[in-house]
Amino acid sequence: MKNFDQYTVRADVLKALAHPARLLIIDLLESGEMCVCDITEKVGADISTVSRHLDKLRLAGIIEKRKDGTKVLYKLQMSCLAGVFTCVDNVLKQQAEKLKSLVS
Repeated sequence: MKNFDQYTVRADVLKALAHPARLLIIDLLESGEMCVCDITEKVGADISTVSRHLDKLRLAGIIEKRKDGTKVLYKLQMSCLAGVFTCVDNVLKQQAEKLKSLVS
């Protein structure tokens, strides 16, 4: 059995994921590196809000950043997240099927 500190660290990573804008950012970065300006445009929020989301993801070790001249570029560091999203989508499908069968 793992000690409680290990579960705390896992919870910190999951907390960093627990926002729709951050999930969108991860989806965007699955296709490759992007600059903060493009991420901001796709998320539809101001740059300071997007920067805070990016910092939370970076501090959790989910993404990483690098500077290229005046641009700041971000990329996904945890490529395994696609599997997590597939799992969550499967749970949602099962819930929808259960609800549908209850209503029918």
